[in-house]
Amino acid sequence: MDVSKWRTYRELATTDANVGKVDDMIRANRRITIDEVAEELGISHERAQNIIHDILRYRKVSARWVPRQLTSTHQEQRMAVRLEHLVRYHEDGNDFLFRIVTGDETWVHHFTPESKAASMEWKHPSSPVRKKFKTTPSADKTYKRRRAEETVARELEGSVK
Repeated sequence: MDVSKWRTYRELATTDANVGKVDDMIRANRRITIDEVAEELGISHERAQNIIHDILRYRKVSARWVPRQLTSTHQEQRMAVRLEHLVRYHEDGNDFLFRIVTGDETWVHHFTPESKAASMEWKHPSSPVRKKFKTTPSADKTYKRRRAEETVARELEGSVK
């Protein structure tokens, strides 16, 4: 086996053009895999790994978990609902509390958790630490239709206490 042949291939794979392409690919998609880079450029897995780790100095890291953060819009919506309830309580007193209607409900969750490996991203040493906010599974409340229709009808008639 001729070692110079392998050395030549290694040098051809790690050209400035390939290094630039790999850097552009990672900046465009921080979750790209080494295999995807290698396939896109037509080079071996080892050469792609060498370019990413040794030349560009990228490392694959997981985002750091932080408590759930609400956007300013969500905070404003919550405050508006609180104020609305407070005003209604001051106007109606305890009668307002008795007018709150609950019913039979079914929670339908819309949540597909992402694995830790799938959420890992490439990070350059000079990049800031990425944060990943903890989320709870989103859900819709689906009321039983007839019960909900009856409740709404009674509410409109003013018979709910």
